[in-house]
Amino acid sequence: MKKLFLVNDDGVFAPGLAALKESVMGRGEIKVIAPHQERSGMSQAITVNEPLRLTKVEGGYMLNGTPADCVKMGLLGLGFKPDCLLSGINLGANLGWDVLYSGTVAAALEGVLQGVPSLAFSLCGSAEFFPTASTVVRTLLFEEPGFLVNCDLIPRDGVLNINIPALPFDEIKGMRITRLGVRNYTGVMQRREDPRGNDYFWMGGEPVPLDSDELDVDMVAVDQGYISITPLKFDTTFHEIIPDLQRKIIKE
Repeated sequence: MKKLFLVNDDGVFAPGLAALKESVMGRGEIKVIAPHQERSGMSQAITVNEPLRLTKVEGGYMLNGTPADCVKMGLLGLGFKPDCLLSGINLGANLGWDVLYSGTVAAALEGVLQGVPSLAFSLCGSAEFFPTASTVVRTLLFEEPGFLVNCDLIPRDGVLNINIPALPFDEIKGMRITRLGVRNYTGVMQRREDPRGNDYFWMGGEPVPLDSDELDVDMVAVDQGYISITPLKFDTTFHEIIPDLQRKIIKE
């Protein structure tokens, strides 16, 4: 039986974490650590200037830290030795450039940094489809392609970022292996006024409509009703321009 470490960025009492638990119930030894409140958009942030407090709750632990803190606490603080880390199920898509900000994806990446094969799951739409997402996760892990049966499908130096359409299960068309698309927003920084007449700003915005129909792009695949599976890695080095910089700057 596999040892599974579950984490998220929406908080320990989030319905997405409950859906993730449901998807693996009875299929592994489960350990859970999640933030005490929503910590979306934290990316790979860690807490270094204040204490971390771990509290036992029903079904696991909650931590007053970031998703990456939760992973470090489980693996380095409590000594968990899981076969796989599962992050999610996030309420909302983690597509395109949004993965740079995602606490869900960052938790999975932190798992990889600590040598644990990791997967990130997100539901691209309304919470009413968490039952669909739970079924999809169970299918992907134990049936087809069976990530926890065929563990060699999970990269050791990166993660699989999995986005699930908000549809009834029987309306999902299948799976696509995808690359990150370009995800831009309009109206990102909104100026508002508080009751005392002072300006404040709220970050939000709406995604710019897709200008592509390529099914190998993560956003397009989900929009067309497919599960998007995108392999992500750590190495962000711009390898292609190293020789040119070497010639122009080092001049050896």
